[in-house]
Amino acid sequence: MNAETLPPETDEEQPLHLSVMGRLRAYFFAGVLVTAPMSITFYIAWGFINWIDGWVSPLIPPHLNPQNWGVPGFGLVSITLFLTMVGALTANFAGRLLMRLSDRVLGRMPVINSIYGTVKQVLETMLANKADSFREVALVEYPRKGCWTIGFIAGASSGQIQSGFDEEMANIFVPTTPNPTSGFLLVVPRRELKVLAMTVEEGFKMLISMGIITPEKGEANQDDLHADATERPPITLQ
Repeated sequence: MNAETLPPETDEEQPLHLSVMGRLRAYFFAGVLVTAPMSITFYIAWGFINWIDGWVSPLIPPHLNPQNWGVPGFGLVSITLFLTMVGALTANFAGRLLMRLSDRVLGRMPVINSIYGTVKQVLETMLANKADSFREVALVEYPRKGCWTIGFIAGASSGQIQSGFDEEMANIFVPTTPNPTSGFLLVVPRRELKVLAMTVEEGFKMLISMGIITPEKGEANQDDLHADATERPPITLQ
């Protein structure tokens, strides 16, 4: 059979086949984009709830443990209520007296005093309503000149560190990507920072996505983003 005797519809079979496969592939990736974020979110949340339940369950008698009745999340509710009750108790005179006593005891224990003091100071700074820590995202020239990375302004340098410089210094936390739980602490002159208009949440999204998710241009003027940092108000921690 020569080419002249082929049916005319044969030439359209290949494009039709490719079109169907392309649509199926597009539908598949669309399904992944819809279900993957929800599935991963619920998986992490469920794992966290089960981890809390597994930690709290041994502390509750079996006949009083709702988890044995098929009620998940009781451990998370218990921890939340416990922390709320502790906060309420420490708000009165007896609670404050007990906290001062525990601070004195832990403050005189070797090794423990340094760990306790550091953790307490960090938490008090991060949870304080007037804290300016990690409120701004900035570009810092790191790890070499001409190479910029995203960092989070932890606060103004003070004490012995600031006394060694004639200009205002800032403590910058530079996370690793895609795991921002580790990183580097840099002490950088404030004037060398390029403060960005993006929020801290947008900065973390960009880090975790390895630069795939880039925030849109903010309302701030782009010229202002590259202005000399000395024109900006200093960071103050209260």
